[in-house]
Amino acid sequence: MTARLFNRVQLDADALVPWIASLIVILVGATVFPKFLSAGYLLQQLQIASFLGVLATGAMVVILLGHIDLSIPWVLGGAAILSTSLAGTGNPALVALAIPAALAFGALVGVINGIGVSIFRIPSMVWTLAVNAMLLGVAVLNTGGFNPKGEASALMSSLSTGSTIGLPHALIVWLCLCLLVFAILKRTTFGRYLIAIGNSEKATYLSGVETPRIVFGAFMLAGACSALGGVLLAGYANQAYQSMGDPYLMPTIAAVVIGGTSILGGKGSFVGTIGGAIFITLLTSVLSVMQISEAWRQIIFGSIVLSMLLAQNLRRRKA
Repeated sequence: MTARLFNRVQLDADALVPWIASLIVILVGATVFPKFLSAGYLLQQLQIASFLGVLATGAMVVILLGHIDLSIPWVLGGAAILSTSLAGTGNPALVALAIPAALAFGALVGVINGIGVSIFRIPSMVWTLAVNAMLLGVAVLNTGGFNPKGEASALMSSLSTGSTIGLPHALIVWLCLCLLVFAILKRTTFGRYLIAIGNSEKATYLSGVETPRIVFGAFMLAGACSALGGVLLAGYANQAYQSMGDPYLMPTIAAVVIGGTSILGGKGSFVGTIGGAIFITLLTSVLSVMQISEAWRQIIFGSIVLSMLLAQNLRRRKA
């Protein structure tokens, strides 16, 4: 009982880290850019954080399994290309299918990832990276290497850039997604089995659980989240473009790890992941204001992820 309570307190403390870090970034940002504390600017940052947050929500589900999904960039890009291509036709029936088709595409890629990881037993890092490369090839064949034609539908633009009573629609979408996934993890057998697999897949399988089915479901959910992120980003930019998902892979993983989710699976916090996405977004904004180059931003993100992994490993040894 004492050990469980200690682990719970430790996990809650891990979830607080990105929120405390976000507050520090806001205070530092305010000294460089006074408008950083304005409500309008902070709401804009929450809107931008929502795109990263949607991706991180799906990535967290897979990481809770003890796996990782490196196909995020081109699931995002493929969904954006597919949705804008359908919306750009002007055909009302195809326009209405733009978002559902993109989400179905993401779920289908998730199924492919699930097959490789759970059936063929290929390490998720290798399999999903290969799938990402193949999706890149398919996109290049489809577009000839040029930016794809098409544009975002009115609904896509509204979800990405609209607001209701001052709250960005993208933020509302993100929070609704978090509530849905949180309910799945906490209130369903699927969620309980997913956590169990993250702690010990072999023990979960020997207890009679069909672990491949859970892995399939997790990767499908992650793929759909990546696709939703692509739809939102396409709506925000009013178009899809080549490699639009590439800048989001490292920040997505960083947001999950910073939020206290163990990269080995079995432990995590949605509150922490939300805080991680907000922290990464605010940090990026401050670095942009300070005119830090993209190269140094990537070095900083990588350093943060490595630091969190080392801290998690140290806590595991002490426990």
